[in-house]
Amino acid sequence: MTSLVIRRARQGCAAVLAALLTMVAAPALGASAPARGAAAPAKPPADALAASLATIIAMERRVAPIVQRLAVDSARWCPVTMAMPGWLLGDRRLYRDAIWPRVRAAYGAGDIDAPFIAALDPAGPAARAGLRPGDAISAINGQPVVAASADPHARMAAAHALLAALPADASFSVTTPRMAMPLTITPARGCASEFRVEAADNVHAKADGLLVLISAGMVRFADADDELATVIAHELAHNILRHRARLDEAAITRGLAQLFGRNARLTRITEAEADQLSVWLLSEAGYDPAAAVRFWTNYGKRHGGGIFQSPTHPTWRQRVAGVRAETALLARLRAADPAAPPPMIANPAPLD
Repeated sequence: MTSLVIRRARQGCAAVLAALLTMVAAPALGASAPARGAAAPAKPPADALAASLATIIAMERRVAPIVQRLAVDSARWCPVTMAMPGWLLGDRRLYRDAIWPRVRAAYGAGDIDAPFIAALDPAGPAARAGLRPGDAISAINGQPVVAASADPHARMAAAHALLAALPADASFSVTTPRMAMPLTITPARGCASEFRVEAADNVHAKADGLLVLISAGMVRFADADDELATVIAHELAHNILRHRARLDEAAITRGLAQLFGRNARLTRITEAEADQLSVWLLSEAGYDPAAAVRFWTNYGKRHGGGIFQSPTHPTWRQRVAGVRAETALLARLRAADPAAPPPMIANPAPLD
């Protein structure tokens, strides 16, 4: 649904990342199997694979504490909350068998066929309980995590669904093969969303109501943490404001038809709302809302769209103006009431 997309990757975007992309499992990226008798793709050198894995792991470790802050610190505004252990998950089935031993070693993962912890917020509940990157999550509160589907994304979503079904602030147990007994985690309560870093070198981020997906190219593009927080806050805002559901309720037609008329106009409204709420999410999590101005200015100057500007999104100058106006509104409201909530939370405007 909603996404930020830059059609050209940033200059100098990682060749080492491209090496990893050629070796992930086909279902993860929608790649088809080579034709029978076709030459196998050349294997990148081992040092390129190591560098690619190190790049992705560093990105996941950078993202994990940012998403935890944004989701937890604004929980009081969210219509739906869930237990937030402070982890990002990976899955063994994301990777081809030929490179899994190298991936497993890079993450410190075991060989169990289950989702595993790709990154932790070092100050988060899971880390405090004693979990560490690489730990497989085989059960939550005694319920097996592994889904019947072979799709690794469905398997990670199954772990998210188990968390979402728990009371948001109640302790729960995690079973991991590294430990003889389940660990008890007392989670933080946060806005209900799952977060992942996608091994893709294009620059995009998207939200679908449950998941926030940030591409590796976007993590690289937003090279300051407060600007990366801007992107994540924008996508989280889409989920908090139920934009996918509200567009469905407004009978928006997706696909090519979304680029025209009422479909485009209502979609553009949701983008402006997400920009506005992102300012509040940043402020609540202790980030400078001015980072949103810097991000959208940098984005616009590099990839402003020009005549190819999407009709479903405001121009970058409109976004900068909207963010500045919302930052000023936040300052005025907080001067009168330090606990003032974002106006669009209490009184969401109907989409029409």
